Amino acid sequence: MLKLKYLFNNVDLAEMVVGNWEYDEPSLEMFSYYRISSNAIYPFRSKGKIQLLRFSSTMEKNREAILAELDFIAYLRSKDYGVLEVVESKNGEKLVEVQTPWGDYYASVFKRVPGVQIGDTEVSDSIVFNYGKALGKLHQISSGYDPVGPKRWSHSDVFDWMQSILIELPNETLALKEIKILQNYFNSVPKTSNNYGLIHFDFEYDNVFYDEQTASCYAIDFDDSMYHWYVMDIVQAIDSLEDCVPPEMLQEKKQCFWDGYQTEFEISEDMMALLPACKRFANLYSYVRLLRSTEEKWNNEPRWLVDLRQKLKEAMKTDSLCFGKDL
Repeated sequence: MLKLKYLFNNVDLAEMVVGNWEYDEPSLEMFSYYRISSNAIYPFRSKGKIQLLRFSSTMEKNREAILAELDFIAYLRSKDYGVLEVVESKNGEKLVEVQTPWGDYYASVFKRVPGVQIGDTEVSDSIVFNYGKALGKLHQISSGYDPVGPKRWSHSDVFDWMQSILIELPNETLALKEIKILQNYFNSVPKTSNNYGLIHFDFEYDNVFYDEQTASCYAIDFDDSMYHWYVMDIVQAIDSLEDCVPPEMLQEKKQCFWDGYQTEFEISEDMMALLPACKRFANLYSYVRLLRSTEEKWNNEPRWLVDLRQKLKEAMKTDSLCFGKDL
């Protein structure tokens, strides 16, 4: 998540950034449907087709990491995987650095994928099966991926980053202890091409679209991708089903997802022992990102920001429930 000071809607900034791409001018009215979290996302049309402008401050993102993300997306497309498509700028660039009165920004544009988010479907057994199948195929393709350019960061890099944030803040003893516990645990787990690779990290139901016409899934938002054990993706995807499936049907849907996954990629049963540690890694990472985002405070904050800050604090409390406990 971006620092809170970057969450303000700025249509003038978005218009300045989107000028680096071809667009239908009347469609800028669609900017009212913006979303800002880990990036600012503004929809528009180009030659009548919906595209998505994504940008964030250069103070928040790393150029090499974004290029590595875009390269992985291109690799997935080359393997006929259902994924979003990058749109080149007027100058033929996939990633543009834009200087503005509000600072410098990295920006990219993507074509909208077909279908609707998994959570907006009836979440039938066949759809959940295809959802799991899509993640299995992603991992199967990733297991053979060997980038020649910049690489995404690894789980170890994430630990180092989290520690660098926490070490500067008071009263974070338990979170620092949680890092050590998880580091020691994951250091003991073997890494092979069959269990460890570049994962999505956010393969949840709102980042996967289902196209009814082709009965296939399309993944978006690879912004959090990292090298990790494949089980990490499985944990978060299956857990996300709890938000869109009735409790009495949850176990059945989880099995459908798992059955779909195994048609494309096989994870040995001993790897499933990582589930608790992966959940705690996700919670710790979420906690540190929220902590960093909410660190700055200002006088006379608008009501929406006060409410958001309180909501994020509650999320952090939930994330930290297991900090410091033995695995």
